[in-house]
Amino acid sequence: MKMNKYILNMRVDYTTLEDATGRVIDLALNGRGGYVCVATTHMVMEAFDNPDFREIVNSSYLVTPDGMPLVWGLRLLGIKGAERVYGPALTPAICKEASKRGIPVGFYGGSEVVLKRMIENLRSRFPGLKVAYAFSPPFRRLTDEEDKRVVWEINSSGARILFVGLGCPKQEWWMAEHKDRIKAVMIGVGAAFDFIAGVKPQAPSWMQRMGLEWLFRLITEPRRLWKRYLYHGPRFVYHFGKQLLLHSLRGSKGYLD
Repeated sequence: MKMNKYILNMRVDYTTLEDATGRVIDLALNGRGGYVCVATTHMVMEAFDNPDFREIVNSSYLVTPDGMPLVWGLRLLGIKGAERVYGPALTPAICKEASKRGIPVGFYGGSEVVLKRMIENLRSRFPGLKVAYAFSPPFRRLTDEEDKRVVWEINSSGARILFVGLGCPKQEWWMAEHKDRIKAVMIGVGAAFDFIAGVKPQAPSWMQRMGLEWLFRLITEPRRLWKRYLYHGPRFVYHFGKQLLLHSLRGSKGYLD
């Protein structure tokens, strides 16, 4: 059985929290670089609407199913043991292992307050964690000179794992643009920075298990997230429903799989 499927033409891999953590650690130890995408239905629809963005995701080292709809999608397409690999859980899992092995990590994204609180929380949980780099970029595209400076600082810091919290799709574009310039393995973890810092509430575990985290986030941040959930959500259900219908009729491995 293939260890990945294509949901609306975007690759989603079968993995677990332990497996994904181990693979990132191995990349860091081998100095291979590359980037990891933590996928939600929002990412799928961004990829559905933009072939260039879809290529960025499909070219990544690993695409984890962050949202429960993608976990259910993998199961419906034949990967019965598919599990959720959630950004706010993957980040501390990697940091825990990195602290044990002495692997320096870095953080790019979020506000200065968020970065400070997140790093404090992670260090309190994992006292041996080596944070070699942290930077809160401005809410604009960096100039060429600024970008060169950032790349130099990341590489000079010795960070082997770089968590990127710019939000989808900005963080995936950024990682793809820098994959051949930054030596660290990069993981786009979106809102994980805010959750770990404690500046935004997380949905209760029962809502997460039932795939209702989107509703909790919509209620807490309606102005910012209404389009993501009220526009992209129904479109995902419609188009993935068509994929499942074709999958069933053809008895194949999936729509455009």
